[in-house]
Amino acid sequence: SSGINAEWPLRPGTLLVACATGHYHDYDWKVMQSNFPDLLTGEDESCDHAKIYSYHIHVLFWQNNKDHVESALNLRNDFINRYGLNNKACTIAAGNPASGHEMCVFEVDWNPAGPFTTAQYSFFIPPYRLQETSFWMLQNKGDHDVFIHPNSGCETDDHTKWNTFSGAKWPIDASVFTCNYPGCKPITGS
Repeated sequence: SSGINAEWPLRPGTLLVACATGHYHDYDWKVMQSNFPDLLTGEDESCDHAKIYSYHIHVLFWQNNKDHVESALNLRNDFINRYGLNNKACTIAAGNPASGHEMCVFEVDWNPAGPFTTAQYSFFIPPYRLQETSFWMLQNKGDHDVFIHPNSGCETDDHTKWNTFSGAKWPIDASVFTCNYPGCKPITGS
């Protein structure tokens, strides 16, 4: 006996011939390679599964309301004091994922700037500090709206798909973003 079930519809070797004649054309293989680089090279050049290098915590506030400005600045100072960020101004572009960078403080935007439609300030947060800093901010934010997002280099997705708001959800103007691939480091941006 050949060891093949008599009900098997194909003769031995037929499957091998079918596989050999059903190979991909060189053009098809190149198209598949361009559509699935992560499967073939270990690199994913799309934003679908981008690595997250850091985070931003933003506090949005009404720049024309004296009381709201004052309480927003008090919250900022409390955060700076809580995490020892005095004299730790961010020297990187706001959109730079800056893997390995220490926690730092960005300047206050007193008017709408970048993707934000109101005044805001933000902090650069390394991944290992996200839980403690976001927990503190959410518990101490008062009447302020907090926007937290990752930094992967895929700025549009970072700000529109992978974000979280606590408080009111403000509109984000994604048209300003110039970096939309993993690891991208803009010269300027938010």
